Amino acid sequence: MRFVGPTLSIIILSLALAPPAQAEVRFGRGVHIGGHDFSHQTFTRKRRAVIHLYDRTPPRSGCAWRADGRGSRVKVCHLRRIDRR
Repeated sequence: MRFVGPTLSIIILSLALAPPAQAEVRFGRGVHIGGHDFSHQTFTRKRRAVIHLYDRTPPRSGCAWRADGRGSRVKVCHLRRIDRR
């Protein structure tokens, strides 16, 4: 039981010093979201996407690129959900 304290502190310290996770999403061929084609688009930390799906016709339908105020761009999309049965 003596090693529980130092072991726990080493684990917490290693998690605190770990670099933040970075992700990149690459959509391949034939990717459709809400009826819009998102094929071959890449989104990273500097180039993001926010997609809102609605059951009815959205008030501002479509997609637009916007600046987020931190030097990166955001693709904001308001799309209608398509039910595939």
